[in-house]
Amino acid sequence: MSDTVLTPQGSTAAPATDVAGKVEVRGIDFVPPEERHGGPRDVAWIYFSANMLYLFFVLGGTMILLGLSMWQSIGVVLVANLVYVLVGWLATSGFASGTPSAVVSRAFFGVHGNRVLMSGVMWVIAVVYGAINLALGALAGFALAGELGIPVNVPVQVVILLVLAVVTFTVCIYGHATMVKLSPVFGLVMSAVLLLLGVFVVREADFGYVPAAPLEGSPLLASLLIGFTLIAAPAMSYVNGADFARYLPVSSSRGKVTLWTAAGGMLPSVVISLLGVLAGTRIDMTDPQVSIAEIVPTWFYPLFLFVVVGGSVSNNVLLAYSAGLYQQGMGVKLSRVRSVLLIGVLITAVAAYASFATDFLVTVSNFLQFSITVLAPLMAVYATDIAVRRNRYDGLALHDETPNGPFWYRGGVNWAGAIALLLGSVTALLCVNTTLWTAPIAVALDGADLSVIVGAVVASIAYLALRPLARPDGDPLRAPAPAAPQQMRAE
Repeated sequence: MSDTVLTPQGSTAAPATDVAGKVEVRGIDFVPPEERHGGPRDVAWIYFSANMLYLFFVLGGTMILLGLSMWQSIGVVLVANLVYVLVGWLATSGFASGTPSAVVSRAFFGVHGNRVLMSGVMWVIAVVYGAINLALGALAGFALAGELGIPVNVPVQVVILLVLAVVTFTVCIYGHATMVKLSPVFGLVMSAVLLLLGVFVVREADFGYVPAAPLEGSPLLASLLIGFTLIAAPAMSYVNGADFARYLPVSSSRGKVTLWTAAGGMLPSVVISLLGVLAGTRIDMTDPQVSIAEIVPTWFYPLFLFVVVGGSVSNNVLLAYSAGLYQQGMGVKLSRVRSVLLIGVLITAVAAYASFATDFLVTVSNFLQFSITVLAPLMAVYATDIAVRRNRYDGLALHDETPNGPFWYRGGVNWAGAIALLLGSVTALLCVNTTLWTAPIAVALDGADLSVIVGAVVASIAYLALRPLARPDGDPLRAPAPAAPQQMRAE
C-alpha cells in the first residue's frame, strides 16, 4: 500500500503535497473534502444575485405579446419556474463528488462521450446565453448613456459593450471565492432597486387587462406551451448546478441543498418575470428598456437601467465560470485565466452581432426554444442518473480517464446516456414551434409545443431501459459512496 497524490488529467494546476497521508487533488475540477466550507444558503445567494436578470422582465412581457391574459401569463410564470427544483436536485451531485457537472456527467456519458454530449453542448449554450446577457446589458447601457447626455453613436456603443465585457470577465478570473463574497452585496443592492420598480409597475398595471382578441382552444394551448418553454429555458440552462455546490461539505443535506438552490434561483426569476407581465399590460414590451420610462419616475429610470446592466454582469460571471469548466471537460488544456479570456472574446463577439445585426427579441426567443430540445433531455438523463445511483459519486473515480476506469464503459462512451440524449433531443425537435420552423408534431397539434415534456420523458425512459448496455465495461451503480476525508486514500 502506498499513498499517492492524484491530480486530475488535463488539470493545469500542480499537485499539492501529501499531508498526513491524505490524498489531495488540486485544480479547478476537484475540491478536497478538507477544503469544503459554507452551507446551502451560500449557494442560494449565488443564484439569487445571478438571476437579478433583465431577461426575465423581457420574457414576462413576452407572455402578453403571445396573446395571453394577465392571469394566464402569471400562471405560466409560476409553473415554469418550478424547474428550479430540478436544478437544485442536480446541484446535490456537486457536494457528493466534489466535482463540477462537467466531470460528474462522465458517469452517464463516459469519459469521451462527456466531452461532446455534456461539456461541448453546454459550452456552446453558455457562450450564447452569455452573449444574450451581455447584449441586454449593452442595450440598457446605451439607454443609460443617453440619459446622461452622451451621444449614443456606434463608437460609444462599442465602448459600452467592451467595458461591460471587461468588468464581467475580470470578476470571473478571480474565481469562486470572489463570487461568494460579492453575490450577497450585489443581490441586496439590486433587490432594493427592483423593489422600487415593483412599486411603480404595480401602481400603473392594468389588472383588468384582457387581450384585444382573447385566445381559445388550440391557439391558447399553443401560446401557453410556448410561454412555458420560454420561461423554463433559462432555468434549464443551469445544468451546471454541481459547479457551486461542490464547495459544500460532504455531510450537507441533500434536501436543503435542493431547496436553497431552487429558492435562490426561483425567487428573482418569478418576481422579475411577474413584473414584466404587469408592465406588459401598460407598455410596449417589444422595446421595454425604453418604454418602461412611461410608467416610472424620471429620477428612477437611470436606476432601473443600472440594475439591467448589473444583472448582465452578475449572471455572465457564472456563465463564463462554468463555460471555463466545460472547456476543460472538453479536454482543452488552458489555464483558467486564458480560458476566461477566450470565452470572453467569443461572448463579446456574439453579443456585438446580436446587438447590431439582428432582430434581437426574435433571435432570443428562437434560441431559447431550440436550446430546450437539448437541455430538457440532458437534465432528464442527469436527474435520472442521480436517482438510480442514489447520489453516490466518487470524485476521484470520476477523474480516472484510463480504459480500465469505472466510467470508461465502451470506448470511453456510456451508450445508454448517449442514445437516451439523442432520442430525447430528436423527439423534442420534432415537437418544437418557433418562428424559424414549426416541427411536424407541432403542426399536427395546431402549434402546441410539447418539446420540453416529450424530450425529457423520452430521454429518462430510454436511459433507464438502455442502462444494461453500459455494464460490460462499467456498471453505473457500482461507483462507491463518497468517502470521508480520512478515508480518501489511493492504494
